[in-house]
Amino acid sequence: MTHATDSDEHFHDECGVFGILNHAEAANQTYLGLYAQQHRGQESAGIVTTDGHNFNSHRGMGLVADVFQKSDIEQLAGTAAIGHVRYSTSGESGLRNCQPFSFEYAHGGIAMCHNGNIVNAPELRKELEKDGSIFQSTSDTEVLIHLVAKSKQPLMRDRVAEAVNRLAGGFSLLVLVEERLVGVRDRNGIRPLVLGKLNDAWVLASETCAFDLIGADYVRDIQAGEMVIIENNQIESLFPFESTDPKFCVFEYVYFARPDSTLEGVNVYNARYQIGVELGKESAVDADLIIPVPDSGVPPAMGYAEATGIPFQMGLIRNHYIGRTFIEPQQSIRNFGVKLKLNPNRSMIEGKRVVLVDDSIVRGTTSRKIVEMVRAAGAKEVHMRISSPPTKCSCYYGVDTPNAEELMANQMNLGEMCKAIRADSLAFVSFEGMYRAVGKPQSQHCDACFSGNYPVSIDGPRSPQLSLLRFSSRKS
Repeated sequence: MTHATDSDEHFHDECGVFGILNHAEAANQTYLGLYAQQHRGQESAGIVTTDGHNFNSHRGMGLVADVFQKSDIEQLAGTAAIGHVRYSTSGESGLRNCQPFSFEYAHGGIAMCHNGNIVNAPELRKELEKDGSIFQSTSDTEVLIHLVAKSKQPLMRDRVAEAVNRLAGGFSLLVLVEERLVGVRDRNGIRPLVLGKLNDAWVLASETCAFDLIGADYVRDIQAGEMVIIENNQIESLFPFESTDPKFCVFEYVYFARPDSTLEGVNVYNARYQIGVELGKESAVDADLIIPVPDSGVPPAMGYAEATGIPFQMGLIRNHYIGRTFIEPQQSIRNFGVKLKLNPNRSMIEGKRVVLVDDSIVRGTTSRKIVEMVRAAGAKEVHMRISSPPTKCSCYYGVDTPNAEELMANQMNLGEMCKAIRADSLAFVSFEGMYRAVGKPQSQHCDACFSGNYPVSIDGPRSPQLSLLRFSSRKS
């Protein structure tokens, strides 16, 4: 039995959060909000609700629809809730690390979940353990809960503010305390967090696509370094950090976010399409067909086709119905893992000069297999175009990436990469082209995975990215 992720070489979305206050069906709305953000994490899901006195929790491993049955939702009483979908980047994969976490402490009940990664969590944890703290999980979220619990500040907002000021990294945080919902974004705004309104209820989520499903109206993005406290249908906005420097993750536009979301005022689909236009202007090639590597390659491939005038075709057909595991045949099938997900349309490809458009190259293993598969379908030429700059560095802000030395672009130049994936030509969009497409300056974004310019220091102990990609090489 083999995991379907064994052949998946893309970066994995870090996590997704959703919170709602003052709604009679808080648990059900949160379920739907998580369902809409399932792309941000498929390992586990959880919801915590409160009626202002008691906390109710249900968490489990797997997809949202598998973790929650109707009976589970019915038992989650309360008019306020927070929820989480997880792909582990810090801490092992297992039930004890499923979020949200909920605890009782000196000031009552508290529940918490976050999207991102706290890079100084290991040193904070050692400090807390030395003072007698006992941990139930290996997640960096629990470090934050302990910091809040140990704070001597008299007000809840000041306890949270004091705690988050100890953190380094990229994160969006939701806290549920009695009848208050708190949202915090790190001082650089690396990870997304948006505010919405559903009739009399306030909603917080990682992406606006969650609002669309439940019929909520988008209000605004939470700003970098901002903390919002929602209570009694009122919102208080604070800026607890000493300084802020917006550095939103540009890879949200390239790959992570759902295409129908709008983040920081930029529609994700439009950004991807325009990146393809820029890529076409920068690296056109004589060809007969533009073929996307689905699904994230579709919008940039359409933009590339517009810029070059070359016809766009869905020459690779994706199987959307792969389960979490499958039985691999005893006799080896060449490129089996990729074939399970993608199949070339031979009648369309045979004898043609093809341009494949994908969002990124990580190790290059999957890219090589796709090129080989398209050649085997009869393509005369296969050119690869990538809608992001070369990925040369690891991310430490909540995104699952391999170590830098495992990244193809970190070890090879462009010509070597082209030869390694067995393409006739290879080109990446430039930094300038990517930011022209996004419509915002590079100075307002984190692009450390491309440039190595980390907005948050990663000196000293690092909260590790638990990378399932490390294990994928067993099937290469």
